[in-house]
Amino acid sequence: MIRNFANRAANEIWESDRSKVLPQDLWIRTKALLTIMHGTSRISDLKIKGQPPNIRLHKLTGNRRGEWSVTIKLPWCITFKFNNGEFLDVGIEDYHKG
Repeated sequence: MIRNFANRAANEIWESDRSKVLPQDLWIRTKALLTIMHGTSRISDLKIKGQPPNIRLHKLTGNRRGEWSVTIKLPWCITFKFNNGEFLDVGIEDYHKG
């Protein structure tokens, strides 16, 4: 279950299926990934439920330690923390930018 959003882009996609930040061709895939996240309490289900291709689920390192990422379409990712069955601080970003 998604507990909270970390940024406006993630909240916009969740609430209205659109975003001023995220390119329009990524809106549907992003909403689908968020819906999968909201419907589960296990991180392993991200690769099982609906089997979205090429999500590249992985832990982040360095100053982002403790966070996870799934790929929408490079360079865009959904980043989040996961604790006790909840997705926290869910955000949409290009975290590869310096």
